[in-house]
Amino acid sequence: MTTLLIAILLVCGSAPFGQSNALKWRPAAEKELKSLIPARVAVENERIETELRTASGISNGNGKFIAGVLMITAGYSAEGKYSHFFITQVGIKCGDFELRPGEYVFGHKRTDQETLKVSFYEASTGKHIGDVKAQVDPKRGPVRSITVVPPGIEKPMIKLGRFFFEYSISG
Repeated sequence: MTTLLIAILLVCGSAPFGQSNALKWRPAAEKELKSLIPARVAVENERIETELRTASGISNGNGKFIAGVLMITAGYSAEGKYSHFFITQVGIKCGDFELRPGEYVFGHKRTDQETLKVSFYEASTGKHIGDVKAQVDPKRGPVRSITVVPPGIEKPMIKLGRFFFEYSISG
């Protein structure tokens, strides 16, 4: 009986160590987002203000983050092309393209009632990286300009208002 109890304790006690790295990701705290996201971002040849209260991000607990925030593009040449600033400190895959660690901007256009086309660009150069299709989220809940959902209980996704697309962390 004692041996069985010890075996059960060993199995249960080691379970957290056997979990995948995906379960380590968590929502980033407001203080972390403030230190990560600049008040103004360099987009091509302009410095565009961010709206920090709209920021959302995740952390792996080891100093790596993925985050996004709405940009205030009115009056800039980026207006209509880009809407959000996005930073990743790990490689991620969105649709059929990968984003290496770095700074990006993206914009979106509605293709129909159920779909957005989200286009990613390098922030500093404006070079087009790729497009991903975002679908209407069937779940009800609060609508935010951007929400980065960590891997774990749900599939990792980036929500833009009522729309979402999935991503995966590379390596």
